[in-house]
Amino acid sequence: MAAALKASRMSPLREAFSYSGSTGAPYMCAMPETFRRLSPLSTGLRCKCPRCGKGPLLKGFLTIRKECPACGLDYGFADPADGPAFFAMSGVGLAVMAMFLIVEVLYRPEPMFHFVVTLPLLVVGCLAVLRPIKGWLVSSQFYYRAEEAKWDSPGKHGPF
Repeated sequence: MAAALKASRMSPLREAFSYSGSTGAPYMCAMPETFRRLSPLSTGLRCKCPRCGKGPLLKGFLTIRKECPACGLDYGFADPADGPAFFAMSGVGLAVMAMFLIVEVLYRPEPMFHFVVTLPLLVVGCLAVLRPIKGWLVSSQFYYRAEEAKWDSPGKHGPF
C-alpha cells in the first residue's frame, strides 16, 4: 500500500509540466521546486543561504553576497534596510536598560560604573546580535517571497 501511495505522488518536475484545464495544454511554472523549504529562523541565525542552507549569506561582517556560492541563488531580492539595527537596538536596549534599572535601584553605584559596564554591554550586545538578525530578515524575505509594494490606480485622480 505504501508503494502505491508513493507512486501516486507526482515528482516536482512532472508536477511543473502537468496538464491542466479543458484544453489539456501543459501548465509550466517558472522553475520546479528542487530545494526543500528551510526554516528562515534556522538558516538566518546561522547566516546561511535561505534556499540550500549551505552557502554563506554574508561576506565580511554585514555585506550581503551577490549570490550563493553553493546553489547560485541571486541575493538581489535581499533588502533588510534598517530593520536589523532597529531590532538589535530595541531588544538589547530593553534588556540592558532593565539590568541598569535593577542595579541602580538595588546598589546605587557610582556613575562611572555605568560608563565602564553598561555602555560596553550595549555596544557589544548590539554588535553580537546584528549579524544573526540580518540573516534572519533576509531569509524571511526569501521564504515569504517579500517584494516591494506595487500600487495600482484603476482610475485618474486629481486634475491630470
